[in-house]
Amino acid sequence: MPNAPHPSRPIKLTFSDAVAPLDLEVDFSFLRVNRNFYRTFFVSGYPRFVEPNWLEPLVDFEYSLLVSMFIYPIQAAGILDELKRKIAEMEATIQMDLEKGHIVDPAITVALEDAQALQEQLVKGAERFFQYGLYVTVPASDTEKLRDISQLVKSTLGSISITARETTLQMMEGFNTTLPLGLDPLYMMHNMDTTSLATTFPFASSEITSPEGVVYGINQHNDSLIIFDRFSQENANSLVFATSGAGKSYLVKLEVLRSLMLGTEVIIIDPEREYADLAAAVGGDYINFSASSPVKINPFDLPNLAEEGENELGRKILTLIAFLKLVLGDLNPSEQAILDRALNTTYRLKGITGKTHTNINYHDVPLMEDLYKVLVGMEEPIANSLGLRLERFIKGSLAGIFSAPSNIDLSNPFIVFSVRELPDQLRPLAMHLILDFIWTRITHSLKKRILVVDEAWYMMKFPDSAAFLVEMVKRARKYYLGVTTINQDVEDFLGQDRGKEIIANSALRILLKQAPVSIEKIGATFNLSQGEKRLLLSAGVGQGLFFAGNNHVAIQVVASKEEHKLISTNPQEILARQGK
Repeated sequence: MPNAPHPSRPIKLTFSDAVAPLDLEVDFSFLRVNRNFYRTFFVSGYPRFVEPNWLEPLVDFEYSLLVSMFIYPIQAAGILDELKRKIAEMEATIQMDLEKGHIVDPAITVALEDAQALQEQLVKGAERFFQYGLYVTVPASDTEKLRDISQLVKSTLGSISITARETTLQMMEGFNTTLPLGLDPLYMMHNMDTTSLATTFPFASSEITSPEGVVYGINQHNDSLIIFDRFSQENANSLVFATSGAGKSYLVKLEVLRSLMLGTEVIIIDPEREYADLAAAVGGDYINFSASSPVKINPFDLPNLAEEGENELGRKILTLIAFLKLVLGDLNPSEQAILDRALNTTYRLKGITGKTHTNINYHDVPLMEDLYKVLVGMEEPIANSLGLRLERFIKGSLAGIFSAPSNIDLSNPFIVFSVRELPDQLRPLAMHLILDFIWTRITHSLKKRILVVDEAWYMMKFPDSAAFLVEMVKRARKYYLGVTTINQDVEDFLGQDRGKEIIANSALRILLKQAPVSIEKIGATFNLSQGEKRLLLSAGVGQGLFFAGNNHVAIQVVASKEEHKLISTNPQEILARQGK
């Protein structure tokens, strides 16, 4: 064999030899390369009207696809002559139908309108003319999976009015169109003008960059800044979901610090003493709320000014009943009726009724001790039982928590209420009490404020406190207030209707790293794509999704060195700063 290589000489392989498949099969409706199967589609029909990023369902498809686009610019002169001829043909067809008394084909009428509009734009030079081809190749590991994914691709394209057809008997040519070779042997083209062609760009990313507002971080899609004014939306409420250590408190601290610099007042409910250093740095008030603290809150406080047409006393009594359910435990209907009567009597003994409580001095309102005396004096078994259950908060081990006149001044633009020193079972009670006190004081003065409720799951555990928080979120817009709800217990929050109400009434929503156990529920609630769910599962600290109204982008939270020193709660960094 004269052409056989000499045994001592190495065989020289070309690049084509190195990349060529070991096995290749070209079938009627698929192509097999080694053990992988491929089926290619060309697009033959497009929607009449499109908008930017209309190919997003194809780009975000849940399986990997090979997608190629071919764009051919065409000289306008030849197109204008062709358009003129087509317009004349369609006008003649319509005229003949009218003369014969036939119904004019609406498809011809629409095509004529489109052709005339394009002709006008081409003549003006406002548009250019192109031919456009779109091809999609579906890869799969077996024929069954190839069939299923192919059907899903056709359905997905059909949902946006795109007609896709297989490159039957031309699978090799179709496959070549989606390889990075720049070859288009099929040449399945569709006419498009400049505006329509621009909308096919499949990687358009949303931008959330407003002329004013707070810098939240960097848009990971295009490295632009995410600048947003939460008070520009239909409501200023915000919701933050993340696992422990994902950076949710870090993000919120950045937001409130930057909002404070822009003149927004900030009030924070802090269950874990995470905001103490920040409060000290900005000259804010850090209020440690506990049984032994000199700080007192009277749950019977009323607003200074009632809103016209609203019964604030009746609303306050309903709020007090919800609060006392946390204090006393579950109440049956008889106990609730007795308690309602006792509360009305307690206010009436101070000269306060539904018509006389406006502009009441804070020292004139009842105390919890007054309610206790009314219950004991009613001489009814149910009332006496309620009085005994309330007694430990008046005279017992928990005396002092809410049995004295309020002595807190909310004039500081940055206030933090800490409930860390309270036992876990009392934290929901304290958070409810503090929120009610804040709500009572802020409703009479209209200022731009942010109220942060950290670890909101404490309140969501109890129906009455959850209902109170939901009502505050719903009514906050009326008083120029934005409520920020922070939660890491996603399962419990999303598993109840009250949690969903807070989501529905929060125009700003931020999702950072999520746990695998809750990602499906998060995905269903916020309508996330597979790619977005994967992003949340693999996100680093301070990374996630930023939802503002109808737009959402991937965010990377970024702070300056000075800000980082103030807001970081990393134990290693804290010890390093302390020199330990």
